[in-house]
Amino acid sequence: MKKKKKMRSGIDGVNAALSSDDILCEILLRVPPETVFSLIIVSKRWLHVICSSVFCQHYLRRWPLAFRMLGFFVCNNLYLGRGQNGVRRPRTEPAMPLLSTCKEGDDLKFSKTLKQFGYFIDSSNGLLLCGRHPKRYFVWNPITKQHYKIPKPRVYFEDLCMAFLAEDHPSVDMCYKVIRAKCDFSLDEEMKTVPIETFNSKTSTWNFSTLTCVPSLSLCPWSVATVVKGVVHWYAAQRNLAIYDPHNGERRLSSIKLPGSIDFEERVLGESLDGRLQYGWSCKSGLEIWVLEKEEAGHATTPSDDGYPNKGWNLRYRLNFKTMWKKNPTFMTKSCLRDKETQILSFLHRNSKSVCIRSGPDIFLLHLGNQKVGAVLYNGRGSSISWDFSRVAPYFRPDWPHSSLCLPGKSMT
Repeated sequence: MKKKKKMRSGIDGVNAALSSDDILCEILLRVPPETVFSLIIVSKRWLHVICSSVFCQHYLRRWPLAFRMLGFFVCNNLYLGRGQNGVRRPRTEPAMPLLSTCKEGDDLKFSKTLKQFGYFIDSSNGLLLCGRHPKRYFVWNPITKQHYKIPKPRVYFEDLCMAFLAEDHPSVDMCYKVIRAKCDFSLDEEMKTVPIETFNSKTSTWNFSTLTCVPSLSLCPWSVATVVKGVVHWYAAQRNLAIYDPHNGERRLSSIKLPGSIDFEERVLGESLDGRLQYGWSCKSGLEIWVLEKEEAGHATTPSDDGYPNKGWNLRYRLNFKTMWKKNPTFMTKSCLRDKETQILSFLHRNSKSVCIRSGPDIFLLHLGNQKVGAVLYNGRGSSISWDFSRVAPYFRPDWPHSSLCLPGKSMT
């Protein structure tokens, strides 16, 4: 009898402890992601706790957030900033083509959602930035299926580049910033200014400001920035990379020379596994992958070319395409690849070991260490894409559960 009473009191104590949200959260914070996601079926209360933004923020301080690739968005640069006499998109061509690589991507591709928001511009932590330059912009959250129409910008830029920054954790409330920067090629002043306009979702307003930079720095028009840990990286003329930290009070654009050969055909930027900026370029013969040192990322200047063209960068991989294909005889024998040029396509999300490459309309996943290649099967008409004029960006969605119970006004009962 005494043992039964002790057992019953122990069970009652566990139930009492689990009835407290604070104690339940402390327990769940110690559970790995592959297990904690399966616990949402225990009860509505557990579902609400795990899917809440507060728990998500605390959980991601201990565990990394996983992402799933849904496919590749295609943005034809010929249609961006098109004047009255510019190239018009045929009606048979979708404004926002998606080369889907999974069922969830197929559902997104064939839904009517993508037809509402214009062209694909960029994505950040699962959020999509879409619209039509220079007035209409939308942000869409594929997890909640909610979208927000951004107010019309206050300043007109004839040529511009953009940046999209979203918070690192999934949330019901979309928290993000959109930056528009003017592209100016004037070289007259000793120190020139770059006008920018920043939209903040928390204030729902555009704020105009200017950044100072050296006169030799000119941003590449109609490009999209790569954001690493909140720092914006834009391509600039003469193989420069412009760097802007919105959290830095100096309000300036610093720059650093891009490494490698000037005889490249394709180039891409991305974030490495250890949170550093990585740069890849390819030519007919092969590709190189470089990583920017952390101290250089924080204190970039404009280095001269006299003997230090790759200052601040470390070369991680260099490979020859001909040698690579010889190591993959299965694909080497395909007639469709024999006469097609191989190019680097994109980095994966926070990945330092693999890149996506392209040969004609075929996309492959290349493991840089052993140079093994795997085909990426996608749903889409790759042969109809103007690859030479298009930016093909992989789209990753946060692998975090979502519940309508976490929406405002919803209860757990």
